Amino acid sequence: MDGLLRHIRACQTATLPGERLAFHIGADPVGWVRPPLAQALAGFPQIEATATRITLTAPEALQAIARDLSARGFCRWRNEAFDVRAAADAPVLAVLDRGALPAFGVEAQGVHVNGLVRRADGLHLWIAHRSRTKLLDPGKLDHLVAGGVPAGLSPAQTLIKEAGEEAAVPDALAATARQVGMVSYAMERTEGLRRDRLYCYDLTLPEDFVPHPTDGEVEAFELWPIERVLAGVRDTDAFKFNVNLVLIDLFLREGLVAGHAAQVLRAALEDGQT
Repeated sequence: MDGLLRHIRACQTATLPGERLAFHIGADPVGWVRPPLAQALAGFPQIEATATRITLTAPEALQAIARDLSARGFCRWRNEAFDVRAAADAPVLAVLDRGALPAFGVEAQGVHVNGLVRRADGLHLWIAHRSRTKLLDPGKLDHLVAGGVPAGLSPAQTLIKEAGEEAAVPDALAATARQVGMVSYAMERTEGLRRDRLYCYDLTLPEDFVPHPTDGEVEAFELWPIERVLAGVRDTDAFKFNVNLVLIDLFLREGLVAGHAAQVLRAALEDGQT
């Protein structure tokens, strides 16, 4: 159990607010910013600043402000707009570049897809080898399909888009994926505060289907028996940090971890829900 539990705890390292100030869009709380960024934000006319809160009064200005701050080294610009909400099911308040989300402590949404193959000799899972040129977590092991939800798309739409782009999964096959859960966490990373909400999907694939890398984000795919996946998560750090959480959820649902250990792991996953 400890080998699995350590991955969950590693994704729950942020203490909020800590030294951070609340970041609001109008009356809605959407993130957290460190004092140096708060000081820089206070210089923009669309910002109202107090000792505990930074408030953006013009939501349409957020991208331009973030672009300015990225040029000054506060965040890395990735040219991918994400929706900003006060809660997962709340209205979109603004858009913000993906690279600026950790600096602003804004929650990102993503999808992770377990590519399952149920064979006579047991459950197998397609594993992706991330490109060694990836900006984040190069060379780590990953899901068949995983990606952030860009502005204007739903998780289900993102799944179909990413499945085709990353693994050459036909749209009709990708659309059969079932949402089976959600994990979230608040984590300190080198890029800042990662507040992620991951929608977990199971996609059962035919035995004769073989995914192919198409957009350069994945170097290769391998089909692993589920016992090998479990050992890899339990005994190594080979998987991308948040992939571990989604796989632990899969292990629990498939009954690979039972009894008291399962109760502890499930409770630990739920501790990260926001």
